Amino acid sequence: MLFWLNLSKFILRNRAWLAALVIVTTAFMGYKASGIRLSYELAKILPASDPNYKQYEEFKARYGEDGSVMVVGIQTDSLYNLPLYNAWYELSQEIKAIDGIKNVLSNADLFEIVRNDSLNRFDFKPLVSQQPTTQAEVDSIKAKIAAMPFYQGFVVSEDGRAHLMAITFDQKKLNSKSRIDIATEIKERALAFGEKNGQEVHLSGMPYIRTEFMAKVSREMSLFMLLAFGVTIVILLVFFRSFVVALAAAFVVGLGVVWSLGLIGLFDYRITILSGLIPPLLIVIGIPNCIFLVNKYHEEYARTGDKFQALALSIEKSSETTFWANVTTAIGFGVFCFTGSAFLSEFGLVASLSVLITFAISVIMIPIIFSLLPTPSTRQMGHLEARRINAFLTFIGSMVRDRRPAIYSVVGGLVLLSVYGMTRITAVGYVVDDLPQNDPLYTDLKFFEKHFKGVMPFEVAIDTQRPGGVLEPQTLTKIRVMQREFEKYSEITRPLSLVEAIKFFYQSYRGGDPKYYRVPGALELNKLASYASTFKGKESQFKGFMDSTRRYTRVSFQIADVGTRRITEVYEQLQPRIDTIFNYDQTAGSWVPKEERIEARLTGNSVVFTKGNDYLQENLLESTLLAIGLISLIMAFIFGNLRMILIAVIPSTIPLVITAGLMGYFDIHIKPSTILIFSIAFGLSSDGTIYFLTKYKDELRNGRASIADAVSRTIQSTGISMFYTAIILFAGFSIFGASTFQGTVVLGILVSITLLMGMTSNLILLPAFLMSLDKRMQRKEARKKLAKI
Repeated sequence: MLFWLNLSKFILRNRAWLAALVIVTTAFMGYKASGIRLSYELAKILPASDPNYKQYEEFKARYGEDGSVMVVGIQTDSLYNLPLYNAWYELSQEIKAIDGIKNVLSNADLFEIVRNDSLNRFDFKPLVSQQPTTQAEVDSIKAKIAAMPFYQGFVVSEDGRAHLMAITFDQKKLNSKSRIDIATEIKERALAFGEKNGQEVHLSGMPYIRTEFMAKVSREMSLFMLLAFGVTIVILLVFFRSFVVALAAAFVVGLGVVWSLGLIGLFDYRITILSGLIPPLLIVIGIPNCIFLVNKYHEEYARTGDKFQALALSIEKSSETTFWANVTTAIGFGVFCFTGSAFLSEFGLVASLSVLITFAISVIMIPIIFSLLPTPSTRQMGHLEARRINAFLTFIGSMVRDRRPAIYSVVGGLVLLSVYGMTRITAVGYVVDDLPQNDPLYTDLKFFEKHFKGVMPFEVAIDTQRPGGVLEPQTLTKIRVMQREFEKYSEITRPLSLVEAIKFFYQSYRGGDPKYYRVPGALELNKLASYASTFKGKESQFKGFMDSTRRYTRVSFQIADVGTRRITEVYEQLQPRIDTIFNYDQTAGSWVPKEERIEARLTGNSVVFTKGNDYLQENLLESTLLAIGLISLIMAFIFGNLRMILIAVIPSTIPLVITAGLMGYFDIHIKPSTILIFSIAFGLSSDGTIYFLTKYKDELRNGRASIADAVSRTIQSTGISMFYTAIILFAGFSIFGASTFQGTVVLGILVSITLLMGMTSNLILLPAFLMSLDKRMQRKEARKKLAKI
């Protein structure tokens, strides 16, 4: 207590330079915040040490980003009518001219391979060298495309009714801010084409999905900040009946928000779907600091009538409790720093530091601001009476005193039902499952899945372990056999690979007859090799599928957004088959020697996304247990009693169990947004526990009251602030219900419910435990007296 007494004196004696220090440092953090950028990369959920993450990073370093293709699609039977085809051709040329676009592939922008015997090579010729002027030219183009199996399923669907334009982004532009302008320009031109020609245009592909996702995140971060400020100001007005109090609290928490954004810039992090939640979360979590300080200031002023004495006492009496409450909240966020996942660690570090900094700013600035304001009026302090709330708290006190068995029975029943519900929780994620089913991003993705099977990258990275191994006949044969295995899965597209390219070349070598679209025999393959001059000086054009030493290659598939559970099934079925195809000698009936084995591994965006989702589920229990463990240590430090630790932890844990049960019953899956619920909610629920037990401890120490009397007084004295705080937190988290991301909506609803249950648990179950402890102690005392008689 001496520390907080000295702190209160220090703050009030040095108001001017402390205020200046806060404003200047906040201005600096505001400057750092001005440079923050959105993240357009796949969320780095897996730790850097994870083998799947390492493999994917090596894959990208060798071949570039796999999710670099944006697609435009239409469904029509009349594309090969001259006017519409020319409009499609013009759209292709316009998009190709955009800075940052590497290539465009469509019915109007393909190439054919022509055998050139005079130069002993193949020539690549545009299928459409110039815009056609007659219907006969378009009909000829249509016939040529139909005779090229290489393009079937890529630019035109198998039924011939849907058509796709594949737009490849330049790797340097892909993860930069300029991708927003590129994707926006493509979207505008595509929609203009659709409107002019009466076509419904569909847009998808990883660059587009990520760009639209992060645009929504950016818009929602601003929206939630406004909603959070608006909701909390309204509630503060209702409670304190003063615009001054509401605006002062909003100003102080606003400083904390600037710090949170500044920290993101200072650490050179980028805004993700998680870190975008920090500012509105901070508003909601930071306001209770102001409530406790102002509430205590009003209480002490009503008692002493001296403004500065009341401010000093509010710092001295409230700061210790709110400090430990903020520490537990920070722990709820901070446990994510130990996950090893950059995605979660960055969020945890910024959020936990922001909570503690906002607390420090509140303790400094609230007393300084109110020292400059007039003394509070009787109307502004009317909330201290709170007749209805006091009547409600009196009812709770009587229930805790007289109906403990019923309380334990109800809680026990809820816990048992919830434990069963917990067993039904699953970790299933979809790339766009956070979006409502009527969102254009979702409906357009389903369009491409219906007609082209999918747009999610699903790759096989192959290392033959020796230079030139890729083009060996036995390697090509194994790749062809592997591709046939993939054909058995309806959710996977046809491949793009060297094998498919060789089929295309062989078809051209045999005069373009579609029946020769196949891998030739060894003799014919040697004849194709004599046309190697085709590739002289053009090696860089093939680096996306083969390195310069011809040791490494890839086979690229696309897969539908079928969910992480199904992708895991596909992965677990295909990976062993791939290993067998490449490294099991059927003739000898044994595995080939290790030094001769070909390493072929599934990877790509969809695999890493799936493995990341699995990692989240594994991490959920660890992070929650870590939060409980660390907060228990805080409780041990504060109360120094094992029995009190158990009494403190159980009421904060039960709401989590009930929330987990609700997730199981309502089929709410574990994913990046919902994983936050448990450790955050536990940290916030523990705040109420600390508020209650700290006051209870003071009542026992100062009032020399019995446990029962101390509990009753604590319910009445802390109940009002706990009630106000719970309402603020409930309303604050409820704003996330306005999100277009279903995961964020679920986060808001479940955390709100958990916090209300936490308040109920801290006001009913926690006092009931203390009362039961009192009764047990009384029985012990009675037995001792009887023993003496």
